[in-house]
Amino acid sequence: MSDNNPFEPIETTPFQSHPPQNVQGWERIGSLAGGVLMMGKGLRRGGVVGLAQLAIGGMALARGITGHCSAKSLLEKNRQNLNSARARIEQAGDELSRLKANAEAATGTATVTGNDSLDSPKVGL
Repeated sequence: MSDNNPFEPIETTPFQSHPPQNVQGWERIGSLAGGVLMMGKGLRRGGVVGLAQLAIGGMALARGITGHCSAKSLLEKNRQNLNSARARIEQAGDELSRLKANAEAATGTATVTGNDSLDSPKVGL
């Protein structure tokens, strides 16, 4: 047998690791209350609509119990990416402004000799 094991051990699974809490305070309390309310409505109503209400209520209840919302963390991550992109664009704009100022300063002292290389190109090129 070879020493190469095709199976790698899994360090943690999503159910073993505890994600950071991103739902606190009134938002968490609202998720708990809304989840219980939706689950109760779903159980009383029955059918497909009741099953959907039960599922949504269960998700809200789980959000309130764990204090973590994957959708909210995804939105926060995208907001951070947007802010970093905005900062890079602002830096590029500042750099462009500096380059423009340097180019204007360099061309401000340039003199024109009257030899337009487009009308009369140098011989031998």
